[in-house]
Amino acid sequence: MPKLIAFVDGSIYSESVLDHAAWVANTIGASVDVVHVIGRRETTSVPVSFSGNLEADAQQHLLEELAAHDQQRAKLAQQRGRLIVDAGVSRLLAAGVADVHAKLRNGDIIEAVQELEADADLVLIGKRGEAADFAKMHLGSNLERVVRSTRKPVMVANRKYKPVRRFLIAYDGGPSVMKAIDHIATGALFPGLPCQMIMAGKDTSDARGKIEASADILRKAGYQVDISIEEGQPEAVIARHAEADQIDLLVMGAYGHTRVRSFIIGSTTTEMIRSVLIPVMLFR
Repeated sequence: MPKLIAFVDGSIYSESVLDHAAWVANTIGASVDVVHVIGRRETTSVPVSFSGNLEADAQQHLLEELAAHDQQRAKLAQQRGRLIVDAGVSRLLAAGVADVHAKLRNGDIIEAVQELEADADLVLIGKRGEAADFAKMHLGSNLERVVRSTRKPVMVANRKYKPVRRFLIAYDGGPSVMKAIDHIATGALFPGLPCQMIMAGKDTSDARGKIEASADILRKAGYQVDISIEEGQPEAVIARHAEADQIDLLVMGAYGHTRVRSFIIGSTTTEMIRSVLIPVMLFR
């Protein structure tokens, strides 16, 4: 049975993550692990050196109070985490997903990804996290880290789920998008849905030949595929088509450059996720 990993943090995006997970699970017959990661900052105080500032007795008393405070924070974080995953399980069961598991982890989200992804088919995470209302134009701090750390497809949920009836492939001819095309052609998630495949760049005979060949892979699998090549920045071209053509899901390759190169010149992947107001399915 296919398996999904749905990361939730209690934010409004968590509801969308769960609703997208329910759609995928019910469509392909998958189980879902609902995972909440309790970060180290939620359970421990910031280390402070008291050397030379406090007398020994006062220092010992303060350290004992901090230890008790950390113990209480850890207990509350565990209770909150359990409520989050249990609520996630209930939401999925109510949506008709039969096989759902609650998983609570301590530490870093990347450690959880590495632990759980081996037998998973898809990872789901929100576009933004708990600070969503305070950083509406910023992506969640864990999003890029998760996408870069896993070889599994990642579905990035937008703020609110809506049924997926049309999807768009951002085509660049690279190995990542070809992996996405193969996944769609051989998978069970998208059959019957109309597809647009759009390439940002000059409409040369070489570019036209590549996108036509890729579209034919999906057409042979039974898809109706419309292709387009348009000059412009990829994030602007794709965002414009996504809105104008009422696209419900964007599929694309992820992070083709190194982290250093992305830091210097920016990342098309990050800008694309930021620009579109729909969920994004990423392949590496």
